Amino acid sequence: MIILAIETSCDETSAAIIEDGKIVLSNIVVTQMDIHKEFGGVVPEIASRHHVTSITKVIDKAIETADIEISKIDLVAVTNAPGLIGALLVGINAAKAFAFSHNIPILGINHIKGHIYANQIEDEMIFPLIALVVSGGHTELVLMEGHNRFEMIGCTQDDAVGEAYDKVARVLGLSYPGGPLVDKLSKIGEETYKLPRSYLKKDEFNFSFSGLKSSVINLIHNHNQRNEEIRINDVCRSFQESVSDVLVQKTMMAAERFNVKQIIVAGGVAANSGLRTKMNENKKHYELVFPNIKYCTDNATMIGIAAYYQYQDLKMYDKMDLNGKPYSELGRK
Repeated sequence: MIILAIETSCDETSAAIIEDGKIVLSNIVVTQMDIHKEFGGVVPEIASRHHVTSITKVIDKAIETADIEISKIDLVAVTNAPGLIGALLVGINAAKAFAFSHNIPILGINHIKGHIYANQIEDEMIFPLIALVVSGGHTELVLMEGHNRFEMIGCTQDDAVGEAYDKVARVLGLSYPGGPLVDKLSKIGEETYKLPRSYLKKDEFNFSFSGLKSSVINLIHNHNQRNEEIRINDVCRSFQESVSDVLVQKTMMAAERFNVKQIIVAGGVAANSGLRTKMNENKKHYELVFPNIKYCTDNATMIGIAAYYQYQDLKMYDKMDLNGKPYSELGRK
């Protein structure tokens, strides 16, 4: 089964060709990171416009790189939720046009599901498992009893972890995107600032990072008021230790509660070196899986992999009235 996958949920325009849910024939990604850097974050309308100018070129390049004929494509898969609605609609309409003109079925895929299935590209999922989804817009714990079976057991009550990283980076005067810079500087810093751990109730799997973010802002404000030196490397290390402690403890608690065999980490923050180190130090007897760094951020390959398993499970396509949604319903009752 050969799938053309398209991803435009935020600021990456991506298309990929996937064979049998495992073989990556091509994965083309055009990023807008430098465009949005001057604004300190993604501007939705600018992102949509750049998707429009890139999408057909990216699809053509994916097909050319895979060296296949269009007649060999069995399915067009496209991210339809969650994301920036304008950005989503560019990918969805491009997918509809391609599918309609070539008489190929179309399938909408949840972006979070795609991030989770990025772990299936180079490894194998072993059920039951716990997926920790950590990105700029999402922080979630998802229980999977099998392919395409999701139960949301915890999520952020305010800021997503990646969002918190970017906001802390901004108040420290670091450029966008801030997450990778905070991670880099934390490696040469020490945990000298005592920052809070937001565990909420001990028996809950939800997260909260707004208090931690506020603590960092207050810390910097107080130091500036007293004309004291702010050791940026140490702030980054202290912040990262606080975040990773909470993420790891809640994930391990969930793994024990639900007696899983495997823990997988997904999303852009899965590339964070501090989180990877701490997860490995505390994984106990669970098999721990991270996606390849190149598949942590948004890409169409993960959408194609998720589409393969969704079709194998449900044997259903979508209709041409497929639409986008800015929110996710994955695993929610």
